[in-house]
Amino acid sequence: MSEPQDPLRSLFKEAAASGQSRARSAPLSFITERAEQVRRRRILALAVGVCLVFSGTGAAVAALLPDSTGTTVPATTPSTPRPSPVPSLPSSPRTSPPPASSPSPGQGASGTSATPTRSQSNPPR
Repeated sequence: MSEPQDPLRSLFKEAAASGQSRARSAPLSFITERAEQVRRRRILALAVGVCLVFSGTGAAVAALLPDSTGTTVPATTPSTPRPSPVPSLPSSPRTSPPPASSPSPGQGASGTSATPTRSQSNPPR
């Protein structure tokens, strides 16, 4: 049995022979670069996945924990705004200083001290 001559078949055989004669393997640097890119993409995908898992777990835990903030009162809840406190002086009654002409207690009329000092001590008897 002889096969009939098919023009399309002979064209495919000719193209295959031409391709095989010109075929060559890719350079090693190109193959290594492609492998490195694939490795980086896998590491990035793994890191993103881990971040999503942790954030999802954190959100789920936060949603499931009882909310303790509902029973406490916020730190500041003024019904009316209060002015800021102004430091005030003590509210003791003020006394005016004694007049310059009147002697203070313990001084004589001449302005000297009534208590004897060393120079004014009495002579021994």
